[in-house]
Parts: sequence; C-alpha cells; structure tokens
Amino acid sequence: MSDFSYQKPFPIKKDSTKYRLLTKDYVSTIDVDGRKFLKVDPQGLELLSKEAMADVSFYLRTAHLEKVAKILDDPEASDNDRFVARTLLENAAVAAEGQLPSCQDTGTAIVMGKKGESVITGANDAEHLSKGIFDTYQNRNLRYSQVVPLTMTEEKNTGTNLPAQIDIYSEQGNSYEFLFMAKGGGSANKTFLYQQTKALLNEDGLTAFVKEKLKSIGTAACPPYHLAFVVGGTSAEANMATVKKASAGYYDELPTEGNMGGQAFRDVEWEEKIQKICQESLIGAQFGGKYFTHDVKVIRLPRHAASCPVGIGVSCSADRNIKGKINEEGIWLEELEKDPRRLIPTEESQMDNPVEIDLNRPMEEVLAELSNYPIKTRLNLKGTLIVARDIAHARIKEMLDNGEEMPEYFKNHPIYYAGPAKTPQGMPSGSFGPTTAGRMDPYVGPFQAKRGSMIMLAKGNRSQQVTDACNEHGGFYLGSIGGPAAILAKENIKSVELVDFEDLGMEAVRKIEIVNFPAFIIVDDKGNDFFAEL
Repeated sequence: MSDFSYQKPFPIKKDSTKYRLLTKDYVSTIDVDGRKFLKVDPQGLELLSKEAMADVSFYLRTAHLEKVAKILDDPEASDNDRFVARTLLENAAVAAEGQLPSCQDTGTAIVMGKKGESVITGANDAEHLSKGIFDTYQNRNLRYSQVVPLTMTEEKNTGTNLPAQIDIYSEQGNSYEFLFMAKGGGSANKTFLYQQTKALLNEDGLTAFVKEKLKSIGTAACPPYHLAFVVGGTSAEANMATVKKASAGYYDELPTEGNMGGQAFRDVEWEEKIQKICQESLIGAQFGGKYFTHDVKVIRLPRHAASCPVGIGVSCSADRNIKGKINEEGIWLEELEKDPRRLIPTEESQMDNPVEIDLNRPMEEVLAELSNYPIKTRLNLKGTLIVARDIAHARIKEMLDNGEEMPEYFKNHPIYYAGPAKTPQGMPSGSFGPTTAGRMDPYVGPFQAKRGSMIMLAKGNRSQQVTDACNEHGGFYLGSIGGPAAILAKENIKSVELVDFEDLGMEAVRKIEIVNFPAFIIVDDKGNDFFAEL
C-alpha cells in the first residue's frame, strides 16, 4: 500500500517580477471567524485589465529587448540577423511613444488568473476583466480582430475585440495573480500538438523530431522566438496550456528535476540542445542566420502510459505578456521597458546598400527588373501597394468563379498582405505590418493565371504551390520583416486609401503609398525559394 502524498503540479519557486503600484484603492480586508479575507471592488479588476492590455500593446519586457539588442553585439550573427534586430528595437522605440502599437495584430486578449480562496469580489470576475479590455480596445489605436459565428459558415467582426479568453483558477491564500497576453494570429497559428508514444523518448528520436518540426514553425510568426517545447501532460489540453504559459516565461522558475509526485520541471540540458539545433538550422531572425530563437524552454510533464503528447509553441518578436497581482497592499502591474531607445547603438551596422525598386511603373517593367536579382537580395521599395488579406482574396476568387474579371488593381500593383490597426489622429496610418503569407497560398496560382498577384509582399515562408505558380507565371514573393508595424506606419507609409469591400473593416482592400520600405526576394520567377535552400 502506498501513502497518500499531494504534489503541486507546477511548483514555481519564486516570482522575481518587478511590479509597479497602480493604486491602493479598490482593496480592503475583513476578518471572519479569525480568518482574513481580501475584498476586491470589481472596478479594480477593470482597472487592472485595462492598464495591462494598454501596456502590453505598446511596451515590451526589458529582458526580451535586451536579448534583441544582444544580437547586434554577436560577431556570429548574420547581417540579416542584425538588420532585423535593429529594426525591431527601433520599432519598440516608436511603439513606446504610446500612439502606434508594436504590432498591427493587437491580438486576442487572454487572461489567466489564480484567485486565492480568501479573495472576495462579489461579482462575475470575467465580466469585469472583459470590461477593462473593452475600454482599452475602444480608446487606444488597436485593431479589432475577433470574429464570431452567426451560422456555421457566416461570421462577423464584433467591433470590440471581444470575446476575450479568460481562465480563472482557484488557489490558497488571499491574493489574486494574473498573466495577461495579447496573442496575435501569426504566433498562435504556430502552436502544434503531436500525439506521440514512448518510442520518441530517446536521444536520437527527440533530436530528429525537433529538427523536423522546426521547419513547420518557419518564420511566419516573426522570429526571433521564445520557443516552448513540452513533453507529456495528463491530457492534450494540459500540454497545450503549458506550452502557452511556458512561451510567456511564466514557468521560468520551475524546478530543474522531476520527482515521484510528478512535478513539472524544466530540462535545461535539452533547452541547450534545442537552442543549438535552432541556431544550426540557419533560418535566423527571418532571413537567414543564427537567431531563429532567443531561448528555448523545455518542460517535462507526467503522462498516461499509453499517451505522450508533445507541444510546441512560440512567443514572437511582439512578446506581449505581462503579469499583474492584487493583494492587501494594492493593485500591481509588471513594469515593462519604457525607454527601448537606450538599447539602440548610435552607430548603424555596415551592410551593403539595398536595391532601389520603383513600383510606380507598369507591372511588366517591375517584374523584368526583379528578374535580374537572385533570391536573398535586399530591396528598398517605393510606390503603390494594394493591401488585401484572407477575406478579400476569398471574395475575388468568388468573382473569378462567377466569370467576372480580375480587378485591375490586383493586376497593376503588388499585393501587400496586411490589416491595419486604428489610425492615430494626425497620422497617415495606424500600425501596419505584414501578415502571414501562407494563408493566401491557395489563391496565388488562380490569380497569377489572370495576371493578378504577380508581386506579393508579406512575412514568412510559402508553400511549394506558390513557388510553382511564380515559376510558371513569372511572379515574385517578397518578404517583409515581421514585427515592425509601428515604425512602418510612422516612417514608410505615407497615405492610405480605401479601394474596395468597405464592409470588411480592417479586411477591406486599400491602396497605400510607401517609401524606403524594406523587403527581400524570397521566391523568384525561376522556381527558387530562399527558405527551401536552408
């Protein structure tokens, strides 16, 4: 017979987070039968979530930005690594001015709370946390990305960025702890669950598995990443929840060894192994090099003997995670970096000058010029782009299927896959970075056959069908840096004009005028693909 013993599943050893005090209001204590309870006015929950989602949209953690800055000092970093790193730091500095969010995809609002059983709110906590989130998205220059189903196939944007994902757990004590996240679609889509078996759990098996799956992550979610790799879990859901929190640094202070109680632990040896694999992949910070990841967190969990879930996920260059807490002393929020500019070196890295490309010429002339340069060539774009994303592409495909003509704007100009955040007063554009290119892959062949989408601009790697289409029809895919949405809006986008499908909101077709817009040739008209050659 075994003796009963309870093991806390995730025994976090300490919280070294530096917090700032929001207010001492909204909290008080009462004694009942000799026991102290913390009373929290629900307005305090609204304040905390409102401030958390505002801060995390414009500021990033100091530790994260220091890792970005470290790339600039590493002699082993590629020129492309350094170019991306410096751009991300400059973007953080622009975002920290508080007008343009760091990423145009201001994300799904996610709240994880641990509520002490001696905390009293007397309300529906999720409702008040949602109200704070609502206020921030209404009053700041953020983007509404949440769509709700009206039928199985019909959807509509809520216009509020609600609903949020709110998960509240019960804990001992009289404090309330929170993790807030703004999770964009790009990095959320690079979360993977694999149902494996015991056969995976050996050196060779794990190594081969990691090398293979890194390719499926690719660059679409804006590296350098904070990568989470979780093996085990009492269920698939437990594994996935651990992946998300680990990628946000929430489990950094777990133990580094297992025990017979089944405690979760970090395997630092495998963290180093996987980090080395990431560096040797040469994927780099989006366009080749060493810095595919900043760091790797490997979490080992207990599992059912017949099941071995393995989860992989990332937090991207917009590492938007922030902690909060409520205790007897008040309401607190994690301090984020308010002065990223101090991390930018005064001297710029020496790189070859980019090729200047004027887009305000006939499409065939631009295609002919691009054909003179190999993949990996860095470009500097100016001129007109047409902006269109998933739903606009679907509508145009429906038009073609109905025998209608390809819109002339899709033939005459390059297509930029993007969806803007709200435009601040007095500025030509809101944050307007590229979206994940792969979602538009099925449209490329049919559109190029009609001489549309001949030049595409977005972030991340594409499928073979895009390479084949470009080879057949003479098209190009240009890669933009994923992440610097604020700096693009401030310095590179000079005007924005609505062109078509106004009812689609941020998914409507727009025309933008750009200057000094950085890009790389990723897929050319000869069947070459930069990422396929890594």
